[in-house]
Amino acid sequence: MTGIKEYIDELEVHSMQFAACLLALGGCLGAGQDGQCSGAVAKRIDCHPQPGASQEVCEARGCSWCPTDVANAPWCFFPEDTPYGYSLSGNTEETAKGWRVTLNKRQALSLFGDDISPVVLEVEFQTKDRLRFRLYDPNKERFEVPLKIDSPGVTADEANYEVEFADDSSHFKIKRKSTGTVLWDSPLVDLFFSNQYLQITTAVPSTSVYGFGEQEHLSFKHNMDFVTYGMFSRDQAPTPFANLYGVHPFYMCVEADSNAHGVLLLNSNAQDVSLSPNPALTFRTIGGILDFYVFLGPTPENVVQQYTEAIGRPHMPAYWSLGFHLSRWGYGSIEALKKTVDRMHYYDIPYDVQHLDIDYMERRMDFTYDKVNYAGLPEYLKQLKKEGMHNVVILDPFITKDEEPGTYRPYDLGEEMGVWVNNSNGTPAVGKAWPPGDSVFPDYTNPSTVEWWTQLCLELKDVLDYDGIWIDMNEPSNFLKGQFPGCAANNINNPPFIPTITDRSLAQKTLCPDSKTYLGEHYDTHSLFGWSQTEPTFNVVQQATGKRAFVLSRSTFVGSGKHGGHWLGDNFSQWRDMHLSIIGVLEFNLFGIPYIGADICGFNYNTTYELCLRWMQLGSFYPFSRNHNAEGNMEQDPAVFGKEFAKIARATLRIRYSLLPYLYTLFYESHVHGNTVARSLMHEFTTDQQTHGIDTAFLWGPAFMIAPVLEEGARSVDVYFPEARWYDYYTGHRVPSTWTKKYATVAAPLSKIPLFIRGGYILPEQAPATTTTKSRLNPFGLIIALDEQGEASGSLFWDDGDSIDTIEKENYFLAKYTFSKGNLKTEILKNGYRGADTLKYNKITVLGLSLRPHAVALNGRAIRGDAFSYELNGKLTLWISAPLTQELNIKIY
Repeated sequence: MTGIKEYIDELEVHSMQFAACLLALGGCLGAGQDGQCSGAVAKRIDCHPQPGASQEVCEARGCSWCPTDVANAPWCFFPEDTPYGYSLSGNTEETAKGWRVTLNKRQALSLFGDDISPVVLEVEFQTKDRLRFRLYDPNKERFEVPLKIDSPGVTADEANYEVEFADDSSHFKIKRKSTGTVLWDSPLVDLFFSNQYLQITTAVPSTSVYGFGEQEHLSFKHNMDFVTYGMFSRDQAPTPFANLYGVHPFYMCVEADSNAHGVLLLNSNAQDVSLSPNPALTFRTIGGILDFYVFLGPTPENVVQQYTEAIGRPHMPAYWSLGFHLSRWGYGSIEALKKTVDRMHYYDIPYDVQHLDIDYMERRMDFTYDKVNYAGLPEYLKQLKKEGMHNVVILDPFITKDEEPGTYRPYDLGEEMGVWVNNSNGTPAVGKAWPPGDSVFPDYTNPSTVEWWTQLCLELKDVLDYDGIWIDMNEPSNFLKGQFPGCAANNINNPPFIPTITDRSLAQKTLCPDSKTYLGEHYDTHSLFGWSQTEPTFNVVQQATGKRAFVLSRSTFVGSGKHGGHWLGDNFSQWRDMHLSIIGVLEFNLFGIPYIGADICGFNYNTTYELCLRWMQLGSFYPFSRNHNAEGNMEQDPAVFGKEFAKIARATLRIRYSLLPYLYTLFYESHVHGNTVARSLMHEFTTDQQTHGIDTAFLWGPAFMIAPVLEEGARSVDVYFPEARWYDYYTGHRVPSTWTKKYATVAAPLSKIPLFIRGGYILPEQAPATTTTKSRLNPFGLIIALDEQGEASGSLFWDDGDSIDTIEKENYFLAKYTFSKGNLKTEILKNGYRGADTLKYNKITVLGLSLRPHAVALNGRAIRGDAFSYELNGKLTLWISAPLTQELNIKIY
């Protein structure tokens, strides 16, 4: 160590930029209070989380200063074994749902002043697998997110967790009873609770941490090496480490023994979380309270099920919305739109939904359409509907205020009803957005605004026959930094600390924090804007159409999936963005928003032939599949590139359409049980450590693997096959057992995306068509993929596809299939949908048979030999005709 110090002295290293650290010894050498400092760098917690740290400022706070060459590690950090933060005062007080304890601040060490003491820590044993704990000011009410989470009480001895303080009362811990694993471990000395700065740190039991959004993460499994993610809704094209459109302070951790748990911080204020290699997490927020929910799992799917049980189950999408969607900002005219639709139909590309972006509007004003460039649009939308298609229109959350009085009803009615977000003095906040002139912003937390919005959406339906509404720019986006004439100089607009968000500004591209909403200051409610708009939009679409609602929202928050879906925003036509879209899809399934996808082929920049083709292949398996791009860029619909591209895109989309019964059944299970629809390999093979970091392939449900090409020029893909029996979707060939638990190189010519079926599962399918309106009339089939024991199971959910509350009203068909010992048995669990009576099975495919069958019987009657075929790879295909509503029983001899 002496030699290193002499070397440092010789270089006269006195600044951050040139300091050095001796990590191998678990400590650090550099400028400190006494010339050196000790302690593992991995355990450091930032004591100067805002920019501009210096040794002088750091030590004046009572913190330790020690430079290090470890990337992103803090140089100013909390000293170990120094009593600060909070400590217990008095005994634990039992409550009806758990217990309550009062904490008092220990010392005067303060990061940003205005500290609050005492603070109450309240714990609720909500269910056997869900725990809530909250830290709040007992003497003053603070903002809390108005998301209702039911709190059924259970007795402590029923819970799968236990809560304890360390003997010296320095740590608050939550343990898993069955294993003793500590899921949450917060040193109370690391707790800060001031008026505009709240911080808490916890150790986590492993580095397999997932979630936190919305950002464009570079990997599904997070890097824990001092990475900080900001969360504050913002109109921001996906950029690594930038805070994007929504806020989801939820993470899942897979423990060392492969159990999983999840944690939600229910807080809507600007916030960030730092992931450190200890491993630990440090949460910081600038308002509200610290309101945490812990979900015990123990499987990843259990975690998401428990999370959505609390925040709201995902909505049940209309069947047509699972078809392919096409969109473009910048068709510019109805002639260009018609030309696009016609070429899609010319190439018979499956295609259900046409979206209209803001260029359909008159001068980009909500609730209008351009009667010059889009003359005849109402009639054309009706024509598309007659052809079995569906229409989605975009609406933005800002309303121009500068039209002649009496000429623009949305503004006049809004003024009359008092629906706008206001300045701190009570006058409407005025900003700048797409419409001409200046704009005002509806406050969707206000019941009057819900009435206003409902009335206008119903009136729009009478003009443009939409089936769904796409709500954009609802962060809310504003083209200024705050509204006119700028944000006042106060601690709400300029708090003492701003989390790690883009521009370190709460007003950039949005409204001033001291703006007033019905629920309170924009400082608290900003990130709830899109969330508060989604439910009333969902309700009015159902009212307007009389059918199941389609709502697509750019800005989301905890619980948004109950009323809408999401797309991953203004991505770029780059290979990297295609890969990162998979991560976004997986994360939003964790967040309870399984209806999710990215703009296929990219939104910004011009795409290329190969990139767009590979992206069409991947995007054909997004839960929400839409090709969309920006004004000024080249056209990129799958028909514009010519015959060969259209042929490949058509073939891949036909696979999607043939598997829509399986995908629809997954959405049923999501809506009823809270399951993910798209999930990582880790979800299904949690004990396999190799799967924890895989985000280049993903699954539909438990059984269907998509392994896209993600690199330019590649004609093969390295695919990891977890321990199971796998089959090639195209051929039915069993994947060689030598590939199990290994990466194998799989051929992927330009015309093909590698797809695999997991043994042990039965996937319902249906003959595809160019729209779901047509495909829903076609015969069904079953793909039975056998596991090592020759068994498989699956199910089919079916209803009319778009009526409201068919599940609640039991107007649906549900069948369960099991295959064992050469027998397929069908159990009809519900037969409440009369439309199923006319549907039939016509094809049964069995993969993985070990012997050629001698005979096959359907419901006790032998099938003719020419009605089935067997291939040497163990694939048996049966051609039958049997009613869907009849219990199908097949015996293979």
